Amino acid sequence: MSRTLLRGAQVITMAPDRPDAEHVDILVDGDRIAAVGENIEASDAEVVDLSGRIVIPGLVNAHLHTWQTALRSAGADWTLMEYLTHLHGECVGHYTPADMHISNLAGALNQINCGTTTVGDWCHNALSPEHADAAVEGLVRAGIRAVFLHGTPYRSPETPHPLAEIDRLLDGPVRDHALLTLGMALQGPQYSSPETAVADFRAGADRGLVVSMHQSGGELSPGWEAVRASGLFSPLTNVVHGADLPGAWIEMLVEAGVTFTTTPENELGQGHGTPVTGALLCLGAAPSLGTDIDTAVPGKVLTAARIALAHQRSLDHARYRETTGMHANTASVTAKQALAWATVEGARALGLADRVGRIEVGMQADLVAVDARAFNLWPAHDPVATVLHADIANIEAVLVAGIWRKRDHALLAPGLDELRDQLRESGQRLLHGIGSVRSHA
Repeated sequence: MSRTLLRGAQVITMAPDRPDAEHVDILVDGDRIAAVGENIEASDAEVVDLSGRIVIPGLVNAHLHTWQTALRSAGADWTLMEYLTHLHGECVGHYTPADMHISNLAGALNQINCGTTTVGDWCHNALSPEHADAAVEGLVRAGIRAVFLHGTPYRSPETPHPLAEIDRLLDGPVRDHALLTLGMALQGPQYSSPETAVADFRAGADRGLVVSMHQSGGELSPGWEAVRASGLFSPLTNVVHGADLPGAWIEMLVEAGVTFTTTPENELGQGHGTPVTGALLCLGAAPSLGTDIDTAVPGKVLTAARIALAHQRSLDHARYRETTGMHANTASVTAKQALAWATVEGARALGLADRVGRIEVGMQADLVAVDARAFNLWPAHDPVATVLHADIANIEAVLVAGIWRKRDHALLAPGLDELRDQLRESGQRLLHGIGSVRSHA
C-alpha cells in the first residue's frame, strides 16, 4: 500500500477531544488515516508539504439529486410546485440510462471539485435496472464515496418500493464497489398509504439500510403515525427538509435517533418552509446539509453551511430583539457548528459516522486541503471561519480513500472536455420535455 505524509498544514480534525485547529501531521496508509500528530516520521512515505493550507475532513453532501446535473440552472426561478410539475411531471420519463450516467458522473466530479468526498445520491429517477446501473457507474467512474439511495419516480401511494431491485443492487452493482453503499429513497409516510409506508420501512430495517424520505410543510399524513406505532423510526431513518414538522414530532424523532438533512438554499428559495435547523438545535441535535438540486442552486456544501448559519442566526437575533428589546451580545450558533453540519452530521445521516466526517486514526482518508494563502482568505485568523469562507478556487486538493482526486487546484479526471459536450447535449435534449423552458433550449 502507498503511504502519504501530509505536513505543515493547520488541521481541523472535527474530533471532539481535540482543538478546533492545530498544526499536526497526517499519515495516510492506503485508504486509511494511520497517524495524526506532531513530527511524524515515515521514511517510506511520500511527503507532501501543505504549509499555508488548512486540512479538513472531506465534506459530506447528504442530499443531492445528482441525476439532474444536466439541467443546471433550468429551474432557478421555479417554485416548489413548478419544480414538481416541470421536472417530475414533464421531464423524468425522457431520461435514458446514458443521461443518468452522464449526470451522475459530472455531478459527482463537481462535488469533488467543491471539496465533497461523500454524497448521498438521492436517485428517484431509476426508471429501470439499466437506469440504476448507469447512475451507479457514473459515481464509480468519478471516484467519489456515495450512498446510492435508490428510488423511482413518484408512484401510487399503494405501490411499495421495488424490493427486488434493492436486492439486485445489494447482490451485485453496489456490493462490488468499495466506495458505495446502498440506501432507499422512499416516498415515505407523507406520500404513501400507512400500510405501504410501514412495509417500506420494515424492508429497509430488515436489510440494515438507511431509509430517507422528503417532508415539506402541510399536515402530517396518517402514514407517520403508522410508522411510529410500528416502532420503525431509528438512526437508520433520515428525514429530508422536515420543514414545519410539529415540535412534538421533531422531539420524538430526535429521541428515536432519526437524522435530518436540510437543504437551506433551495428550501428558502422554492418555498419548502422554514429550515428545521433551529428546532433541532433547541433539542441538542443538529442537521446535516445537502444542496438538493443543481436544477435550481449550485452544488456547494460550504455555501449551504453559510446560508444555514446566517439564516438561523437571523432568526435567533430577531427573536432576541422581540423578547428583550435589545441586540444579542453573542452569536447563537458558531462557525464550528456549521462545519460540523457539513462533515460529522452528514456522515451520521448517511450511516457512515464510523468511516468519515472526522480526521482520526482508523478513519477513511477522505481529506480536503484549502489554500488559505489565497487573496480572498488571507490572513486566515480563524481557520474554521476561513474554511467556511472558501470557494471552489480555494479547494486545492482532495483525497478520497487515500487517492488524489484533485491536486494543485485541478481535477484528476480524464476526458472533461468530452464530458462537457455530452452533458450539454443531454441537457438540451431533456429540456425539450419541459414546456416552460423550451424556448431557452
